[in-house]
Amino acid sequence: SACKHLRPLESFSLECDESRVDSRTIYVGHRPSTTEAFIPPKFCDNRIVSSKYTVWNFLPKNLFEQFRRIANFYFLIIFLVQVIVDTPTSPVTSGLPLFFVITVTAIKQGYEDWLRHKADNEVNKYPVTVLENGRRMGTESEKIKVGDVVEVNEDETFPCDLILLQSTRDDDTCFVTTASLDGESNHKTHYTVPDTEKDLDSLSATIECEQPQPDLYKSLGPENLLLKGATLKNTQRICGVAVYTGMETKMALNYQGKSQKRSAVEKSINAFLLVYLCILVSKALVCTTLKYVWQSKPGQDEPWYNQKTQREKETNLYLKMFTDFLSFMVLFNFIIPVSMYVTVEMQKFLGSFFITWDRDFYDPEIQEGALVNTSDLNEELGQVEYVFTDKTGTLTQNNMEFIECCIDGFQYKYRDAVSELDGFSMISDSKGPFNARREELFLRALCLCHTVQVKEPTGRGQDHTDSMAGVDGMEGCPPPHEQTGFIASSPDEVALVKGAMRYGFTFLGMESKKMKIMNRSNAIETYDLLHVLNFDPVRRRMSVIVRSKSGDALLFCKGADSSIFPRVRQEEVEKIRVHVERNATEGYRTLCVAYKKLSPEEYARADADLQAARLALQDREEKLIAVYNQVEAGMTLIGATAVEDRLQEEAAETMEALQGAGIKVWVLTGDKMETAKSTCYACRLFQRGTELLELTVRTLEDGVRKREERLHDLLLEYHKKAVQDVPGWSKPSQDFGFIIDGASLSMVFNSSESSSSHYKNLFLQICQNCTTVLCCRMAPLQKAQIVKMVKCSKGSPITLSIGDGANDVSMILEAHVGIGIKGKEGRQAVRNSDYAIPKLKHLKKLLLGHGHLYYVRIAHLVQYFFYKNLCFILPQFLYQFFCGYSQQPLYDAAYLTMYNICFTSMPILAYSLLEQHICVEVLLDNATLYRSIAKNAMLRWVPFLYWTLLGVFHGLLFFFGVRFLFGNPALQANGQVFGNWSYGTIVFTVLVFTVTFKLALDTRHWTWINHFVIWGSLCFYVIFSFFWGGIIW
Repeated sequence: SACKHLRPLESFSLECDESRVDSRTIYVGHRPSTTEAFIPPKFCDNRIVSSKYTVWNFLPKNLFEQFRRIANFYFLIIFLVQVIVDTPTSPVTSGLPLFFVITVTAIKQGYEDWLRHKADNEVNKYPVTVLENGRRMGTESEKIKVGDVVEVNEDETFPCDLILLQSTRDDDTCFVTTASLDGESNHKTHYTVPDTEKDLDSLSATIECEQPQPDLYKSLGPENLLLKGATLKNTQRICGVAVYTGMETKMALNYQGKSQKRSAVEKSINAFLLVYLCILVSKALVCTTLKYVWQSKPGQDEPWYNQKTQREKETNLYLKMFTDFLSFMVLFNFIIPVSMYVTVEMQKFLGSFFITWDRDFYDPEIQEGALVNTSDLNEELGQVEYVFTDKTGTLTQNNMEFIECCIDGFQYKYRDAVSELDGFSMISDSKGPFNARREELFLRALCLCHTVQVKEPTGRGQDHTDSMAGVDGMEGCPPPHEQTGFIASSPDEVALVKGAMRYGFTFLGMESKKMKIMNRSNAIETYDLLHVLNFDPVRRRMSVIVRSKSGDALLFCKGADSSIFPRVRQEEVEKIRVHVERNATEGYRTLCVAYKKLSPEEYARADADLQAARLALQDREEKLIAVYNQVEAGMTLIGATAVEDRLQEEAAETMEALQGAGIKVWVLTGDKMETAKSTCYACRLFQRGTELLELTVRTLEDGVRKREERLHDLLLEYHKKAVQDVPGWSKPSQDFGFIIDGASLSMVFNSSESSSSHYKNLFLQICQNCTTVLCCRMAPLQKAQIVKMVKCSKGSPITLSIGDGANDVSMILEAHVGIGIKGKEGRQAVRNSDYAIPKLKHLKKLLLGHGHLYYVRIAHLVQYFFYKNLCFILPQFLYQFFCGYSQQPLYDAAYLTMYNICFTSMPILAYSLLEQHICVEVLLDNATLYRSIAKNAMLRWVPFLYWTLLGVFHGLLFFFGVRFLFGNPALQANGQVFGNWSYGTIVFTVLVFTVTFKLALDTRHWTWINHFVIWGSLCFYVIFSFFWGGIIW
């Protein structure tokens, strides 16, 4: 067939005009007819790789990563010193624990990576159908090449980025959900490329398109591009040609590897480690110095019974000093506990299962419990100072219900009325010169201005009228179409269509670009859908252009009041503004509805402009918005709607508990200020007595001065109120709440360099003195900016972000702890979070219960580890004073190696997993207990000093106690005196029993596991000593 040239399908705004360089040419079904030799362009294959390691590079790469940790590297150095230098203890003593640590961590990381490989393989080996030479061939997803024609069936996921060529639907469209890409569970409509060959077997074409780009939101524009990861819905089968494959698909380019989050506890451990390193070096220095002082006395260096060899006499004195220093370092190196890192890793890994297993987190509705994606942050949950929460879907259910509407200034509330079929009742006092035509126009607008689809009942034909027979008496008024579900881009849209249905106007669905609605007199009206001007967050409105039977072109528009009011006649606004503002203060979401009749000339011009803008290669987005704005002007306002979004269950109790625990809650939302404010009141974040400080576009507009000056004055005024006038020593008598919107926030952040940091500081200080901060009209990036600002403020407070939609991902990744809610808005937030919970109410137990206990457990674990190693090594140091600083070990090599691995490791691990110093119910009832561990209270220097002094005291006691015992010489049965090993073993036995009993005394919550490991460890030590002693002697 003749080679058809597909028009350039996808384009983005390029910096320069050289579109040729930034495009790729794809040949479908033929080669270019040129005389010179054809070199096919190289494109990557369709394999997806999200794993870190392969079988070949696992060992080197993993070892490199592990030895970047300061403790592991230190032990490697000590091990090498033991191998090279003649040291008092065998290399096994430090080699074995290090090998154990490295192996355990490598197994854990290898297992996690194996899971990633498994997930990749599922995607790569997925069976797909490819059309080749007129035949349908089955193959694997990874074998798809650019230019292949791929067939996809309903409910299947697209294996790569495709351009839609053919669809089984009559109107050449297909419906797609992109929940896994941008979190929206809506159905988007895509169109086939116009004027292409219907017979795909003989299709040969050349496609010009952009090089791959990661920008998701721009790319969802092209109507013929189907993205990998999206799912085909409501369409039996489509065929498309692969344009981007594998790691060049939008989905792969958007995959953001999570940065490693480190907990505050780990930072404390590193600080304590440095202290112990100093202790270690100073001990080794003291011993080396004293050794040479002692040897300088006559007769001490070379006694008659221990003559030096020739080689020993010839060695350099400084080299000898250095090797002695290293030997002492090796002898005392057990003061730095390598096994602590293993125990901490195991405690975090095993501890995270308790969150997964918690029955209170199980939600019967979605039949899932909590999910832990990052186990490294468990104890961080007990340290949270700031919670940043999204509003829609997190504090509220994202479950919309149509409440009331207002037409031409008259208010209508839905009333359960079986007698009146229209169920429409007016609450205003006087009917006034009111005509039913406005009412019907308004309801038609609700029925037509949306992107809702009617879910086709399975096994039914295209004709929807037959499903009208079964009537489901819903709330008194029969909405005839309730059996057939609606599918829409947002719950708002479905609520409005269902609202119109209650008042007698039913949307019957769309067939080949014709929208059908049934009016009050049960007649079916048909409209041709000419254009949809899609909703976007900047315009904050959407419109449709339809043609009625009589041939009139009508534009219906709905959107937020701030974006509709400036585009309609001002005299109409006042009547409706009152209702909109009242509805907003009651916590309802409001939308205004407007319309405009287009003359044939106006429509022809708009149609031409829209077509031109949609095909523009450069700056397409800007051109489209310019055309949209031009068309949506001079409209007539018809009315407004109010939709209620219910609060999540126990949202208020949860927020109250968090505030009681001393946590500051900030609400970051893209919603309107009034709606968000009423939600904050409903959640008890703002109390009746809270004084609200408002920094929004409304308070900045005073008509006289520039906004910047007004911003400065307001900041200073609020700063004086909330910060300066509050006495520092007393509890503030007045609670403050702070409200800011996105526009004012960008002024604070983006004002001129000199004033920006000044504004930021004022803003931050005001916020820190307020109980609750509400940020409305926020872009996703601004949410992350706010989190970053608080995170980097003085004192580096621990922050937590919680959200449920794709727009919350940036703040979830930015905060110290990110929590996703398994809500309605897709799973994007859950996938990027550290923890995922089914409902907001579970946050209370996660922080106040689990978080508190994890922190107490790990803090005790760290302090106890340093304590037991100090007790262990101090007698070894004191012993040097009694053996001529000869580096003689006090303990047997087996005991040295096994002390941390076998004899004392299990009891502390069990403690750190099972301890409940206060039971969970009490922790949840008394939120104030959370404050007692705030700001890393158990790992401050004071408790650390207490444990260190305790370790020194016990170490002195063990050594001098046993020495006192030996002060009275006794003989064995064979007349021998008790020797060096007996002395060391007695010290060691007292040591093991003391540190184990110390832990037993600290344990408040005993389970059979605690009993088993504590008494089991002691029994194991005794039995081992009998055998080991028998082998030696």
